Amino acid sequence: MGGLFQRQLAVYVEYHRDPRNTAMHVVGILLLFTGAVMPLTLVKVPLFGSEVSLAVLLALPVLIYWLLLDVALGAGILAVSIVLFSIASTIAAQVSTVTMWAVFAALVVLGLAAQTIGHKVFEGREASLFTFPSHLLLGPMFVMAKLFIALGFRRDLAAILAPLPANSLSTR
Repeated sequence: MGGLFQRQLAVYVEYHRDPRNTAMHVVGILLLFTGAVMPLTLVKVPLFGSEVSLAVLLALPVLIYWLLLDVALGAGILAVSIVLFSIASTIAAQVSTVTMWAVFAALVVLGLAAQTIGHKVFEGREASLFTFPSHLLLGPMFVMAKLFIALGFRRDLAAILAPLPANSLSTR
């Protein structure tokens, strides 16, 4: 699926050229994921003699999809997801139900705000999600690809994800 992923990424990156927008996406995606899974970590489902949280069961198809798109990036997202599941689960288990829902709401609102600010203020255009709903699933892959490139890996994706020169950002 590498060719498909690279084609999807090439379209996605056209809406995410400004590095400040990318930074806002890192923050937004982490907050949104943590908030979205938090209440679901409290629901346990029996599976093969043990209990698994509904958050993990619902995220599993997407995590598999990301692994199929690109094994290395998918594995990176899986590792980050485990940490975020743990954080969300710990928060949900340590606070009252009302507080958990307040934290959930705050994380989702802040995550969406970060994404919106990134697009409106820094990118100067609407989010690609409205034109391409599948981009909802590409955001984490984009962020992980940027991280891999920054660490010196995945030169094959570096040309696709290269930011525009600074002078072209001011003309938008």
